[in-house]
Amino acid sequence: MTRLPDHLSILERDLRGIFADRLHSLIVYGLHASASPDRPQAAHAAHAEPRTSTLAIIASMREPDLKVCAEHISAWHGAGLATPLLLASGEFERSLDAFPLEFGAIIADYAVVSGPDPFAALTVDPADLRRACEVQARSHLLHLRQGFVETAGNGNALAMLTVRSAAPFAALVTSVARLQGLVTHDQAAAGRHAERQLQLAPGTVTEVVKLTQVADISAAEATRLFSPYLDATERLVQYVDGWGTA
Repeated sequence: MTRLPDHLSILERDLRGIFADRLHSLIVYGLHASASPDRPQAAHAAHAEPRTSTLAIIASMREPDLKVCAEHISAWHGAGLATPLLLASGEFERSLDAFPLEFGAIIADYAVVSGPDPFAALTVDPADLRRACEVQARSHLLHLRQGFVETAGNGNALAMLTVRSAAPFAALVTSVARLQGLVTHDQAAAGRHAERQLQLAPGTVTEVVKLTQVADISAAEATRLFSPYLDATERLVQYVDGWGTA
């Protein structure tokens, strides 16, 4: 980055003041990683859009360091920053197999704010990514089945289940897209990709993904959506379970 947005400059300055030369690298990742460095975020960004995600690689951390970080957190949040991830040197590499989805998403879409690039030579093992996707998919399927039984046939309860499960379903669809090589922050695009790969009718996945933007739906709408939603989740489980075996 040639010129840092103000909120990243503030974070880098604060972390440097806390950790001094123990701060090796500061990374911005996710939605804001490709934002123009010449276009600073507005001060109200925390309310208008997701907060900017960052990660700091630090040689060593002690409790007093974390206490000082805690003193800055209100200002960081107010500037539109998410709470930074603080990792000790080497911790990210050793955790890739444990968090292939989360850390894989970071190394797929990041920019260096300061210091050396800590991820240049890192890749996620496809087997670890597939396994994590399977765990995510099977867990979601079990949740939907159990949740449906617990509605006891009540349409309003089904509507609540459908809306509340939409965000984790969108995350699942995005993870499976990344398994297939598609890295995107557009959950609707990931949903359309899933529909093509699973040979589902257009809207089967994307209609559920869109529910991440609403607070509630009618009982009739939930009844219409749930059966194809459950079927799509079952197909995702089958797809991920057999991925790479052909």
